[in-house]
Amino acid sequence: TQEKKPYKCLDCGKSFRQSSALVSHKRLHTGEKPYKCIQCGKSFSVKSSLTSHRRIHTGEKPFKCKQCGKSFTTSSSLICHKRIHTGRKPYKCVDCGQRFRVKGSFTSHKRVHTGEKPFKCIECGKSFTSSNYLMCHKRIHSGEKPYKCVICGQSFRTKCSLTAHEKIHTEERPFKCMECGKSFRGSGALNCHTLIHTGEKTL
Repeated sequence: TQEKKPYKCLDCGKSFRQSSALVSHKRLHTGEKPYKCIQCGKSFSVKSSLTSHRRIHTGEKPFKCKQCGKSFTTSSSLICHKRIHTGRKPYKCVDCGQRFRVKGSFTSHKRVHTGEKPFKCIECGKSFTSSNYLMCHKRIHSGEKPYKCVICGQSFRTKCSLTAHEKIHTEERPFKCMECGKSFRGSGALNCHTLIHTGEKTL
């Protein structure tokens, strides 16, 4: 039998077993972050997120993958990581068949089909399918760039932007043209290059 989840969020429809979990969840919509890190001033909507965040300052990564030795600050991060080794993607979209390793990614993806965007920016009114997208967007208004390159000091709003930037220093070129074998640092550069083979012209 399905477990009862009597506490429902009126903003996005998500249900919870405990009222305290609903209270914490509602902060994703309101933007309230009552738990503040005394070391860097960053705030969080739930206490467990602050606990995990503190490990950034202490360097503590107590959750270790037995297969590759990589360590993580949270148990949930380790669980998601393990699926890279097993190839397991337990969350399947009934609309398009796409599968996901992480439940949060699956939940956000479903909103692509429904058109639902429950996370709204109070600054400009723009709405998003996930709280992560909203959090990244808010940095446009705040100017916050928390991801810093340790080699050159350049800062970025998102982790993926930093990862793409770091390839400049490592000279890594993971995007390869299937026509001629030439490699590129980013997917955008590869897409522009493929126009040479297709004969298309950019404006």
